[in-house]
Amino acid sequence: MNAVQCKMARAALGLGVRELAKLAEVSVDTVSRLERGEELMPRTITAIQAALTEAGVIFIDQNGNGPGVRLRDRQP
Repeated sequence: MNAVQCKMARAALGLGVRELAKLAEVSVDTVSRLERGEELMPRTITAIQAALTEAGVIFIDQNGNGPGVRLRDRQP
């Protein structure tokens, strides 16, 4: 997960930085640092990505058009 994917995932879910930090059990500053493109420990990025995945985001790998995100289909 890169900085842009994190921002896109938060926007798709309608989450603020504080809400994502709480879900991932990291500090608000940590989420902000990630979204600024600063280097974080791999386990920290994994925790943030896992929280976003649990909330319904699917991360799309580089496929010729760049990495991205989409929301998982919601079952009624």
